[in-house]
Amino acid sequence: MLQIPILRENRQAVIDALKIKNVEATLSVDQIIALDNQRKVLKRKLDETLAEANKLAKEIGILFKSGKTEEAANRKEASAGLKQAGKSLEEELQQVTEQLDRLLIELPNIPHPSVPAGKSDQDNLKIHEEGQFPELPDDALPHWELATKYEIIDFDLGAKVTGAGFPFYRGKGARLQRALINFFLDKAIAAGYLEYQPPLLINEASGYGTGQLPDKEGQMYLAGLDNLFLIPTAEVPITNIYRDVILNLEDLPIKNVAYSNCFRREAGSYGKEVRGLNRLHQFDKVEIVQIRHPEESYQALEEMKAYVASLVRALKLPFRIVKLCGGDLSFTSAMTYDFEVYSAAQKRWLEVSSVSNFEAFQANRMKLRFREGDGKTRLAHTLNGSALALPRIVAALLENNQTPQGIKIPEALIPYTGFELLT
Repeated sequence: MLQIPILRENRQAVIDALKIKNVEATLSVDQIIALDNQRKVLKRKLDETLAEANKLAKEIGILFKSGKTEEAANRKEASAGLKQAGKSLEEELQQVTEQLDRLLIELPNIPHPSVPAGKSDQDNLKIHEEGQFPELPDDALPHWELATKYEIIDFDLGAKVTGAGFPFYRGKGARLQRALINFFLDKAIAAGYLEYQPPLLINEASGYGTGQLPDKEGQMYLAGLDNLFLIPTAEVPITNIYRDVILNLEDLPIKNVAYSNCFRREAGSYGKEVRGLNRLHQFDKVEIVQIRHPEESYQALEEMKAYVASLVRALKLPFRIVKLCGGDLSFTSAMTYDFEVYSAAQKRWLEVSSVSNFEAFQANRMKLRFREGDGKTRLAHTLNGSALALPRIVAALLENNQTPQGIKIPEALIPYTGFELLT
């Protein structure tokens, strides 16, 4: 959530910046400023009314003790009028505050000045590419056919038991999943991240804190009886550890990692673009989260980008990094790098990670602050990244490493799988 002082002091700059996200915010920003003005006036009137009522209450007590009952009764009548006026002001103040909050939570984060303009992923800026595309025979199979051939993923069984987008992993397929999870976790721990195992359900306050609610409510699964949501990513419970927390300066930086199942209702078109592992409703992912000092958050973003690159590089997958344009940037993000691996059998790039800096946007919603050396508190900056999401990594590993003898396992994974060839 954007801070009102920033909107006041940088009104036109905020409006211009949000145009990079293809958001016309002039009306919303002006309404927010006007409502905040109204809120301040009402708050001052309420404070003055309550102060006058308290003053009268003391005077009434003194008058009664002095035997001046008639004068006390007159003051009591005036006091009742002030109390009624105070109640009306409180109700009006609450209405204005609620309207102000609704407008604030609907306003997206401001993109970083370096974010390129654009309307969709077609306008994203490629900043890095490395790795050799494997040369596959003409009869090379896509991963969904390889999964059936080697009996490692059963999409039909998942559809029978749950529905489309909920596959079963079996045998060496299940072991490959576990190997990737442990590999990613071990790498993160070695890089200084503290591991958490989070709950898979969150309450509304947590969804609001990281910006999934109300923006992405339709993409989340709801356990309606208890009003709890299945997490779309471990980012949500891990970042919410620090909701309503004031950290000390020496607590920073905070670096956490978590593996979790992720659940997303997102609907997609039919065809190869979403076939097999390309788009799932339940999938596995290792997530890294950092809480940083505002002056260090973009240095941290570059460090996280380099770290994720090291993971993909270790798996020997061709990959590229793109900086998202304004039109492809999420509601909460100020800057995002996407990682894409090349899927040789499908002959296309698959997104496997997003690494983002949210600056103070999530922290303001969560009231996540830290105390500077002078004792004053400031909003921290939050960052996260997929390190990595498994489905499309598995898709690329299967497709790119297929041979007549079987599917070769990358050297870095062999200690985790216990086998060199998937047959």
